[in-house]
Formats: sequence, structure tokens, C-alpha cells
Amino acid sequence: MTLDFELQMLIAAILLGFVHLIAASHAASLQRGYRWTAGARDETLPPLTGVAGRLARASANFAETFPYFAALVLAVEVTGQRDAYSYWGVVLYVGARVAYLPLYAFGVFLVRSLVWNVATAGIVLLLVALLRA
Repeated sequence: MTLDFELQMLIAAILLGFVHLIAASHAASLQRGYRWTAGARDETLPPLTGVAGRLARASANFAETFPYFAALVLAVEVTGQRDAYSYWGVVLYVGARVAYLPLYAFGVFLVRSLVWNVATAGIVLLLVALLRA
């Protein structure tokens, strides 16, 4: 059994979510120390800074958009509404989210925001595919 392209891209996005999580976690550990990582983390600490802070924010941003993407991919699959809109929706979302992580990590001004808009356009295309019924 082969998975439809949209489901393959959903799996790719899930793997990207793990990359976000691992990168942010390791960067936080490097900044705060592994004693903090292994501890209960009950104390209040200042926000993460630099790359660690940017990776944490990028991960949080991914977590904000991913549920919409995942729900729409699954809805498109269940309803059989796969078409050019759903194809380009998943391509734009996953491609832009892959680009977003290093752009945010390196603090690239403006381009990061433009790439976020491309990912959001991908979500909109999935919604269009679903509503074209």
C-alpha cells in the first residue's frame, strides 16, 4: 500500500516537528546546562536568548500552525478532495516550514516572515481543496 502524497507530506511535517523539538531542547540545554535539563525545572528562569530563544520560538510557532495543517490534510484524505490545491498546499506548507527553521535560527530579517506567509498560504490551499466540493 502506498500513501497518497498529502499523507506522505503529513509524515514529513511530523518528522520536521521532531527536528524542531530536538533542536530547541538541545539549544536550551546548552544555554542552561544539563543539570537544569535533568532537573524538575521548578525555578523561574529568564527567557532563552540568542539561537536557543529563536529555536524555542520557531518550535512554538510550528506547534501553532501544525494542528491546522494536520487536520486539513486528514479532512482532505477522508473526503477524497485531493487535487492540485491540496498538492500545492502540502508542498508550500512543508517546504516553507523546512526553510523557516534555519531562517529563524539565524535571525534572518523579513525573509522569515515571508516564508511564514508561504506556509500559511499552503494551509489556505488545503482549505480551498476541502471546500471546493
